[in-house]
Amino acid sequence: MISKIDFKIDELSSMKKYPDELFYIGNLELLKRKKISIIGTRRPISYTKEFTYKLSSKFSDANICIVSGAAMGVDSIAHQGAKSNNTIAVVANGLDIRYPSVNRNLIIDIEKNGLIISAYKEKEKARNYTFVLRNEIVVALSDFLIVTEADLNSGSLTSVNYALKMGKKVYTLPHRMNESLGTQELIKKGLVEVIYDIDEFIYNFSGLININLEDEVLFFCKKNPTYESAIAKYPNKIFEYELEGKIKIENGKVIII
Repeated sequence: MISKIDFKIDELSSMKKYPDELFYIGNLELLKRKKISIIGTRRPISYTKEFTYKLSSKFSDANICIVSGAAMGVDSIAHQGAKSNNTIAVVANGLDIRYPSVNRNLIIDIEKNGLIISAYKEKEKARNYTFVLRNEIVVALSDFLIVTEADLNSGSLTSVNYALKMGKKVYTLPHRMNESLGTQELIKKGLVEVIYDIDEFIYNFSGLININLEDEVLFFCKKNPTYESAIAKYPNKIFEYELEGKIKIENGKVIII
């Protein structure tokens, strides 16, 4: 059932102009969660597909809601990685239209379990200008933006501009030469930061994420600290993990098994 949002979404105050109207299907409680936006090309290479899914899935496991635009390619992979009950899709058309048709089942799944938002009334079809507003809403809803792949003329680059104007950080994946030239150019200009280690990247946002002690200890041990430094930091847990067979000590270093 399509309904109108009758309250102000604080995050959207960072937009150039707050939307005149907003419509939704689904679970508005998702708006209360910490959110990140993941976007990118409609034709991602296999490397991008793999790591877009991993990023989305790992953030979602940490109870961070994934926001994207329900488009083909990176957007749909981001929604899939998050699972339909922890994702927000912002679309560029009326909510009675499930566009693009190739994502129809994905959109229906998000309607049932997640949240779909639009600034457009029923019967309104997607046009160039509606995608522009859609992109701005996707960016505004999030704490930061991840663009996993984009060509030089990609529409994702307008989203990067929105994020930078809103004072949000933008991240991307490392790519080989002649791949994702749009994000490569942004890296060259120092406008975006590169994610080299997904687990470390997520851990560094521990202020946004509910990381339990077990994860924290194993993350610390991942870097093979000295036994002395590990004992000093986690005196009880190191002994416990050693007994449980989660770690072992070799040549004075802690190693995860």
